[in-house]
Amino acid sequence: MTHPVRVRFAPSPTGPLHIGGLRTALFNYLFAKKQGGTFVLRIEDTDHKRYVPGAENYISESLSWCNIPADESPLQPGKYGPYRQSERKAIYKQYINTLLENGDAYYAFDTAETLDEFRKDHEAKGGAFIYNHQSRGSLSNSLTLTAEEVKDKIGSGHDFVVRFKAPQGRIIEMNDIIRGKITIDCNTLDDKVLFKSDGMPTYHLANVVDDHLMKITHVIRGEEWLPSMALHVLLYEAFGWDKPEFAHLPLILKPSGKGKLSKRDGDKFGFPVFPLDWQGDERLSQGFKGAGYLPEALINFLGLLGWNPGTEEELFKLNEMISAFDLTSVNKAGARFDIDKLKWFNQQYVAQLSVDSLSSMIIANYPQLKSVEHSQLNKIIRITQERLVFVNDFWKVAGFFFEAPQKFKERALKKTLRADTFDILDQTKAILKSQKVFTPEALQSAIKSWISDQQIGFGAVMQPLRLALVGDLKGPDVFVIMSLLGKDCVCSRIGKFQHAIEAN
Repeated sequence: MTHPVRVRFAPSPTGPLHIGGLRTALFNYLFAKKQGGTFVLRIEDTDHKRYVPGAENYISESLSWCNIPADESPLQPGKYGPYRQSERKAIYKQYINTLLENGDAYYAFDTAETLDEFRKDHEAKGGAFIYNHQSRGSLSNSLTLTAEEVKDKIGSGHDFVVRFKAPQGRIIEMNDIIRGKITIDCNTLDDKVLFKSDGMPTYHLANVVDDHLMKITHVIRGEEWLPSMALHVLLYEAFGWDKPEFAHLPLILKPSGKGKLSKRDGDKFGFPVFPLDWQGDERLSQGFKGAGYLPEALINFLGLLGWNPGTEEELFKLNEMISAFDLTSVNKAGARFDIDKLKWFNQQYVAQLSVDSLSSMIIANYPQLKSVEHSQLNKIIRITQERLVFVNDFWKVAGFFFEAPQKFKERALKKTLRADTFDILDQTKAILKSQKVFTPEALQSAIKSWISDQQIGFGAVMQPLRLALVGDLKGPDVFVIMSLLGKDCVCSRIGKFQHAIEAN
């Protein structure tokens, strides 16, 4: 019998959700939805020292903004809760006792000072200290102490940890959906800490117990957890449980392609690495939302960071990505973070917005445009929409429609002005004033006919005209610009341009 697919995203609330964590959540979501399964959000908050207030809400809000909300979570519990590890404390105690009773784990009472001395001694001899089958017999633990001594230490409040007893002389073979067959020599494993005397488990115990009890069928997580896979497989065996299938995702690399992407890289190169704005102790870190990225663009970009759909297609709506997604098509090698590519995706999604949607977003960014006639604003949006990388680029791209340019680009002036430019502009203005129909087509016909009759170069007319209207040599079709501005405004701007040039 095939079990229903259940996956989990299990972040720690130790700060804002990094872009790498968001991609892990996305791949879990895509896989679950493709299989008709369940996407679980579990908060792994066992590390009280690193817990950051507000981080859990930030994680949930980030997933919601990206339109990949969890089916089960602390805010939307199902039948496998609680969904915060701090609320599952009693559960872990039961399972650590099972491991102790079966001889798969043991108490260790070594102080930090003792372990540090062992470490320094090994380093002095050119080796490295590992707490495992070679060293545990020389240390203070329930394998070297009597049962009475162990009982006395625990009863007297002596600090302890419970360590997993890694098997000796065994080779284990594991399978990863992305990486294939993996072989590990258990002699190279250390005896990881599973439980602490404060009653809280470490990640290793808690995540295996929780995944089993929550009936997780596939563990899809970052490459950094690959070294822990052997321990987790051994824990499943020790408990006598069926293990889930594993898939370890490749790293998201720096823009240079060398090393894992970090917040420092974002600060250095001037781009976000968090979904939403995050107020840290020292300053506000801008997120992708605050920087003007659309969630659809960010998700499309992230989906292709490490996953190859097998086609040249790049634009995927979320439902299309779900249909095409396959874990076996995820790459082993890291994927380079390319901010210019993300900007390209954002431009494509801004271009796809309905004019009404974009109009609402633009007015939210620029409240002064509320007074502009709705149909006029929509016409301006239609001819500038494809030029917008971000919604908040609108004023930079189209501000000249609402305010006459006060300055004119120096390089454009040098390229444009000729001895006969003022005379050409005077004649152009006269033609425009005589026009009874001020549509782009009528204007184009009149101006081009005059240029042809006078045998004037097209650029000698159109460049200074564009500069007078826009302040630069950029922008949409000049005849469309003139039609939208209207006859009086166009003639006025030409005159102001001439006066500004004379004044300088």
